[in-house]
Amino acid sequence: MEKRELGKTGIQVTTCCLGTMTWGDQNTEAEGHEQMDYALDRGINFFDTAEMYSIPPKPETQGNTERIIGSWFKARGSRDKVILASKIAGRSKQIWTRDNKVPLTRVVKEQVDEAVEKSLKRLQTDYIDLYQIHWPDRPAANFGGTMTVEDYKTEFEPFEAILEHLNAHIEKGNIRHIGVSNETPYGVMRFLAESEKRGLPRMESIQNAYNLVNRTYEDGLAEITYREQFSLLAYSPLAQGYLTGKYRNGALPKGSRKQLFDRLQRYEKLHAESAINAYLDLAAELDLDPSQMAIKFCDTRPFVTSTIIGATSMEQLKVCIDAFDMEWNDAFEADVNALHARQPNPCP
Repeated sequence: MEKRELGKTGIQVTTCCLGTMTWGDQNTEAEGHEQMDYALDRGINFFDTAEMYSIPPKPETQGNTERIIGSWFKARGSRDKVILASKIAGRSKQIWTRDNKVPLTRVVKEQVDEAVEKSLKRLQTDYIDLYQIHWPDRPAANFGGTMTVEDYKTEFEPFEAILEHLNAHIEKGNIRHIGVSNETPYGVMRFLAESEKRGLPRMESIQNAYNLVNRTYEDGLAEITYREQFSLLAYSPLAQGYLTGKYRNGALPKGSRKQLFDRLQRYEKLHAESAINAYLDLAAELDLDPSQMAIKFCDTRPFVTSTIIGATSMEQLKVCIDAFDMEWNDAFEADVNALHARQPNPCP
């Protein structure tokens, strides 16, 4: 499994990152352990989780995924074999992540302190390699949403203050490096500027959605990757399952996320279906597994450090990991770019 440097950290992470958000709801602890065992055997050294997981977020499953990873660390003694990433929730009404009653989850000092300590306890580890802000403390166009003028007037925790909150835990040894997620070019550059100005730790990575039907990362953020040595950890390479073809023509497989939770609206916008079907047809024409074509597309972008894959079955997991061994050629590149030019970013 190929490795690439995470930001400017010197840490080499595998191009395939094991996503874990279904563990503790759709997947049992034993199934989570089986996936981690298999990933490690395949040479994957990079796992990603969050305090909010399992997904969809709800009080009764919050923290379950970190607990499953923690029990695996304890059972296998494999903590030193894994680069572990986790996340703190940004501004949200999902206040059940906090012990004390708060009006909102925020990236403020008290909540950062609480979130880090609770994640360490659930994960049964002394440190987290990469600690990310799951989405901004300020209002932002997250998960395909939009912004209003009033949103921009909302007070938020200053960028330098957030870096100071996180730095306190770096100095304690609880976290080693920091990153962002679901962030904008403005947010990334403000964090980098404050880090340089004040001698604070720099954000090393961004975890944003990136796939065949959402290439918005290329418009602004990709330049930051090149010029600032800033890593993209691409999530949702399969567009929440749509690029596998399993939902084609209105299909609703039993046990799928759409059937269980109906939370896939980001990939159900106007013109999304025709664009997704075009990529599925292309995969058939090229005699490629559509999942593997979609994943390998992400893996071959020069600004992607690691692509986050996730699965609810071992069969799915093997298909996803095998995608990284697939050959990508100029003809494939031309074909997907032609479809993108015809219908760009229907699912931002």
